[in-house]
Amino acid sequence: MERITISIEENLALEFDALIRQRGYQNRSEAIRDILRKYIETDRITESRATHCVANVSYVYVHHERQLATRLTELQHAHHDLTVASMHTHLDHEYGIESVLLRGRIKEVQALADKLLAETGVRHGAINLIPVDGSANRHSHAIEGAHRHTHTHYRPKT
Repeated sequence: MERITISIEENLALEFDALIRQRGYQNRSEAIRDILRKYIETDRITESRATHCVANVSYVYVHHERQLATRLTELQHAHHDLTVASMHTHLDHEYGIESVLLRGRIKEVQALADKLLAETGVRHGAINLIPVDGSANRHSHAIEGAHRHTHTHYRPKT
């Protein structure tokens, strides 16, 4: 671990300390590391330096919207190579919330997430996309009595 020193205005330091307490960080270093990771990963995505990601797409949807649950499921099935898992629960008689975990190439994951969120009846959607190093970590394994199988190990870049 490398130690760095920074100087900031007193008002900014006070606001930062309040944020640290509010978010439950143990110290400034933990908070600074998280801020830096987020900034670096956002920059990687913006500048198209990252190619792979893991993502969570969450949205509130109307249960009774015509065929919405079927359309959402069909989208996930059509992109089974990107879809890892999904979970939904009922909020009340009218609304549910669903969370879909995705992984793969950023452009493909983003396109699927956008399609899910654009479905009529989907409300309050959000995408949490995290760049990962997926291209260099491909592994091939032989499972006893079965064919060879290749998969990718995804690791956060920072």
